[in-house]
Amino acid sequence: MSKARLMQGNEACAEGAIAAGVNFFAGYPITPSTEIAETMARLLPKHGGKFVQMEDEIASMGAILGASLAGSKVMDATSGPGFSLKQELIGYAACAEIPCVLVDVQRVGPSTGQPTAPSQGDVMQARWGTHGDHPIIALSPWSVRETYDATVMAVNYAERFRTPVILLMDEVIGHLREKVELPDHVDVYPRRKPKKTRAEGYEPYAPAEDLVPDVADFGQGYRIHVTGLIHDETGFPSGSPQVTEDSIRRLHEKIDRVGEEIIHTESYFMDDAEYAVVSFGGSARTAYESVQAARTKGQKVGLLRLMTIWPFADAAIRRLAVKVKGILVAELNYGQIVHEVRRAVAGQCPVELCGKYDMRSFEPEDISSAIDKMIAGGNK
Repeated sequence: MSKARLMQGNEACAEGAIAAGVNFFAGYPITPSTEIAETMARLLPKHGGKFVQMEDEIASMGAILGASLAGSKVMDATSGPGFSLKQELIGYAACAEIPCVLVDVQRVGPSTGQPTAPSQGDVMQARWGTHGDHPIIALSPWSVRETYDATVMAVNYAERFRTPVILLMDEVIGHLREKVELPDHVDVYPRRKPKKTRAEGYEPYAPAEDLVPDVADFGQGYRIHVTGLIHDETGFPSGSPQVTEDSIRRLHEKIDRVGEEIIHTESYFMDDAEYAVVSFGGSARTAYESVQAARTKGQKVGLLRLMTIWPFADAAIRRLAVKVKGILVAELNYGQIVHEVRRAVAGQCPVELCGKYDMRSFEPEDISSAIDKMIAGGNK
């Protein structure tokens, strides 16, 4: 491990990206993600990479997709309105299977909202922001060190599945400073390479055994057609219903088939828990403290923390639902993940929301009060 350092969450994100091999960043400054761009601008040239500040968020997304197709590992960072502007090209990346990482350091919305205030209001936009049927991977760290690790993970998942991956941070974690020790080495997933030559009948979108195509980088001697239209294995558009069905199914199955391998959760105080709090990101830090306080009062409460937001942790929630009398979802929004929890619970136990959307982060008392109400309701 390296020497201990005092580091901000946004800085850890940039450090993790470089450790994972990101060598191209295009972005546009926006609070509260700007420190990611500033750190990448300072560090990338030292590691042989390139930083470009674009004229807006749409251009930034287009630039990283072009760089990715040319062989670079890429990342962009934004927040709120910038995330909205990138949605069309996120869909393009999903359909054309272009590896990329997009960091969204969430702030209060909608629209310009409250630029410097914490929120977790983009979780549904991360999943459904772009149109059509598409898969997505989104990760939400709860500490500075985990931000580093989650960024490495995001880059590796983008390359492994050839898909956009969203690092769904929030202002609490982005601007948090903690003492961290970074690892001297991380495992890095390499860029996929063609296994056939042109003479051997190489087709860029022919799926490998893991259902992911080995699309050659531009400039490597292969003829490649990349499009956002539904395409066959040659990469050229197809109007076939069968090709359309097969293509959309494969986009989902290449991620679905790995199951819980990429769905990361952590449980605390759950051995004898009769009630549970589900939370993620910066809110989970407060939820942990509230659960600890509940334990000191003799309340049998545990915490399930979601680090992978998408794909959703259906199996973990189902296992939780048959164990406890009630679940409280703590999130900094009007209620988003709570609907996914209720869907996964499927009526096995009551699910309550502890939501907050007044531009302030949770205080332990907010969640503690909601825990008390949940238990009181369960004891009636």
